[in-house]
Amino acid sequence: MSLRLRLFLLILSPLLIVSVLLGMWRFAVAQATAEMLFDRGLLAAALAISRDVSISEGDALSPRTRALISDAGGGEVFYHVTGPGGIYVTGYAYPPIDSITASGPGPHYLQASYRGQPVRVLRMSEPTTIGNMTGETIVTVWQRSAERDAFARALARRAAALMIALMATVAIVVWFGVQRGLHPIRSLHDAIALRSPNDLSRIQRRVPAEVSGIVATLNRLFGQLDQSLKTHQAFISDASHQLRNPAAAILSLAESLPEVDDPVQKRFREQELIAAARKSVRLTEQLLSLERLRYGGALREEPFDLNDIAEAVCNDLGPEVLVRDLRFGFDRVDGPLALRGDPVLVGEAVRNLISNAMQHGGESLTEIAVRTAAEAGFAMIEVRDDGQGLSPNNAETVFRRFGQLEPGTGSGLGLAIVRDVAHLHGGTVTLEKVSRGACVRIRFPLPQSNANLRENGRSGCA
Repeated sequence: MSLRLRLFLLILSPLLIVSVLLGMWRFAVAQATAEMLFDRGLLAAALAISRDVSISEGDALSPRTRALISDAGGGEVFYHVTGPGGIYVTGYAYPPIDSITASGPGPHYLQASYRGQPVRVLRMSEPTTIGNMTGETIVTVWQRSAERDAFARALARRAAALMIALMATVAIVVWFGVQRGLHPIRSLHDAIALRSPNDLSRIQRRVPAEVSGIVATLNRLFGQLDQSLKTHQAFISDASHQLRNPAAAILSLAESLPEVDDPVQKRFREQELIAAARKSVRLTEQLLSLERLRYGGALREEPFDLNDIAEAVCNDLGPEVLVRDLRFGFDRVDGPLALRGDPVLVGEAVRNLISNAMQHGGESLTEIAVRTAAEAGFAMIEVRDDGQGLSPNNAETVFRRFGQLEPGTGSGLGLAIVRDVAHLHGGTVTLEKVSRGACVRIRFPLPQSNANLRENGRSGCA
């Protein structure tokens, strides 16, 4: 159902119900009016007959009185008059009511049947002297009820016709009024229809207050979508640029390898080719991880222990760290650090922190230390090294995608992935201020049941 039809029905339905109730009330009023008018006509006829009988002392009614009876009653009027002692004076011989004696001088209205038809009867009595007889003269007049019912129906029909015409007029006005009132919504529809991925500008149409919230929400959505598209396009452009360099290196090494005859040199080129391929695979994995974090939808949730994840990553990267003659240690907190989330992504974040320390620690790097702790309702993991260091002032740069303080062998995606993993799990990642080297700390909020874990270890990096 269209909004216009719904508003039309909502406005018109109460009016229709009210009009039906008014019609019923108007019909009752028409019946009451007909009763009153016809009863007055009967009274006028009875008074005229009583006057004529009194004046003519029982003779026939005057032509003027008979004309009044015919005209004033609104239909055929019957009458019956008896004089003192119940003597028949004039009128129809058999009235519809002859066994009921009127009590008191006032008019008495009754319902009766005459010749098989319902009639309205008026009976009244007056003291009269006819000849040498004095007594009560009883005048009975009656009229068919069908005539006053027809009059009442005529009044009701006129009122119904007027009400139907009024309702039709109201319906037309409401229909076009609603159509006119919904014009801003149709204008808003046209404005939205003009939008495309190439035009996500704000909607500037003037709209009623009832629709302003929708317009504000749409403008906010368009802004977010525009920013998302720009971010995605920038990501694709940066990813293409980052993938081009290792791909070109692999191609160059692969093309030059068949021309090398020296076994030692050939072995060296093969190692370079393998290293370039590994770098390309690692970069691809990081790009896929970043894409999954940004556009992968809902987070996969399952219970895991942060200690176990960190220990597994350290065991996996331990040989690679030790082969570079670096000290490598893992300090595990006593007790579990139970979290809910994606253990694969959390493991990837820890792996990136350790790899980042190895790649950017510089020549002064001699040690990498990993530890976990529980701090005031948070599960914490930190990676510290004694290399050339990172200052908290550089956090905005290093946590940005493809952000690097200086050219290096890395892709610039490691810490960006760490930040997105932390945010996706409701946590934070910070660069801590240390006297030497770099210290990166991730905090994940513990579930309520585990938030009472005691704080372990030192809260700062040494």
